[in-house]
Amino acid sequence: MYAVIETGGKQYKVQGGDVLFVEKLSVSEGEEYTFDKVLAVSKDDELLTGNPVDGATVSAKVLGHGKGKKIIVFKYKPKKNYRRKQGHRQPYTKVQIEKINV
Repeated sequence: MYAVIETGGKQYKVQGGDVLFVEKLSVSEGEEYTFDKVLAVSKDDELLTGNPVDGATVSAKVLGHGKGKKIIVFKYKPKKNYRRKQGHRQPYTKVQIEKINV
């Protein structure tokens, strides 16, 4: 059984026990979080789709929060002495999928 969920503007195909890095959620570490926006669910060789699927949720446990790898944003205009360097680390939440509820 698998499900397709949407969170943080991205879509993820998940199964029970999967560990994901999603956009930062405002939930404390160790708490349970429920994804309500389930776009598709595979149930007994049948695919249920919708936006969202009626009555379908995915429950997950928050394992922790962190920051991703640093990226460098460098702006440059030739012959104009214009240079700007900026770094960025995207925050994320690490979750483990517990159960798909249909």
